[in-house]
Amino acid sequence: MTAARPDPAHPSESRHPSESPNPPGPPELRITAVTVTPVAFHEPPLLNAVGVHEPYALRAVVEVATDQGLTGLGETTADEGHLDRLHTAAAAVTGLPVHALGRLRARVAAALGGRTGSDRHGLTGPITAASMVDRVFSPLEVACLDIQGRAAGRPVSDLLGGRVRDAVPYSAYLFHKWAGHPGGPPDDWGEAVDTAGILAQARRLVDTYGFTALKLKGGVRPPHEEVETVLALHEAFPGLPLRLDPNAAWTVDTALDTARRLEGVLEYLEDPTPGLDGMAEVAGGTAIPLATNMCVTAFEHLPLAVARRSARIVLADHHYWGGLHRSRLLAGICDTFGLGLSMHSNAHLGISLAAMTHLAAASPELTHACDTHWPWRSEDVIEPGALTLADGAVRVPTGPGLGVELDRDALARLHEQYLTCGLRTRDDTGYRRRTDPSYRRRIPRW
Repeated sequence: MTAARPDPAHPSESRHPSESPNPPGPPELRITAVTVTPVAFHEPPLLNAVGVHEPYALRAVVEVATDQGLTGLGETTADEGHLDRLHTAAAAVTGLPVHALGRLRARVAAALGGRTGSDRHGLTGPITAASMVDRVFSPLEVACLDIQGRAAGRPVSDLLGGRVRDAVPYSAYLFHKWAGHPGGPPDDWGEAVDTAGILAQARRLVDTYGFTALKLKGGVRPPHEEVETVLALHEAFPGLPLRLDPNAAWTVDTALDTARRLEGVLEYLEDPTPGLDGMAEVAGGTAIPLATNMCVTAFEHLPLAVARRSARIVLADHHYWGGLHRSRLLAGICDTFGLGLSMHSNAHLGISLAAMTHLAAASPELTHACDTHWPWRSEDVIEPGALTLADGAVRVPTGPGLGVELDRDALARLHEQYLTCGLRTRDDTGYRRRTDPSYRRRIPRW
């Protein structure tokens, strides 16, 4: 748990040469410290195209403190490299006003100096220098918006233009999974390595949370078996939109063959094959809309994706796209070019769910229920009761800011869990290979 504080040699009033002085007005809320606390929370052994989730998911809670006593919250990933970049950025933005988001992003970009990185678990797209800035800036921007909302007595959705829906729909996220982690007892969810297991999992999620859309994480079993599972879901849950996401595990030919068997069944097919060109070829051969969060994960990917017609739906993720305002910019671009919009998810906690919900509430361009991993976590860092998932949706918090508060005891417990769990970087492939040394990562696999 670390905090970046003002450097006496660089007082908070110092500005870059390109930054103009602030005009006179009311006292500004200035950042006095940024605290980054990595946490680990238990996660089931969920299978995907490159391996399996480890026993703990890693996240970082970002707290931005101000000179007027208000503190805002953000959440992000917590791989070692990302934590290092967060600390660098935190020192650079200390002293800035929380409303100066343009200057704040410029400071982050200057501090990172064109750094790039890698996504070791391999289920998102390439990380360029620009997208790296967006990933580091995002939790800082969310925390500043939380502060702005608290200061104004308004929810974050109002800062984004106002909510157009009072509850945000989410889809049930179905995973093939082992009964438990190797060497440990079975978990509460049980095994789901075949169609029967997935159907039981879907029934539990629908009965518990009222989900009205279902998404299967594919790329785990041979394509014909996953087709059989989707068809069984279609029969068991008539009328519910279905999605399949094999995370680019298929060749173009396999994707086209699989799509032909699922036309009229799927709401959309997500990232069936790698790359913009492969996606465009599949898109041209099926009536099923293609969605992506792998080949379009940053603004610089959009021109080629639109030109090649690689996908008809973009899965936004404010953690990747530079926060909530830049995600609203993405929504406007999608609307301009006639692209559908939904929301990607990864293992996350309540701060992220609150931010996702405010963003979706203020996005009239949203055309599909959002993804969320939230039902899969059994621990959190926020005080209970602020967020509820019922009837397949999360009601938009109406309190100031994000509408959630830190549970300090839970934060300390999950930080201690981070310190003792031994994990510092997500590695789905490495974990799978520790269980099965013959396992090899191949994209595409079929």
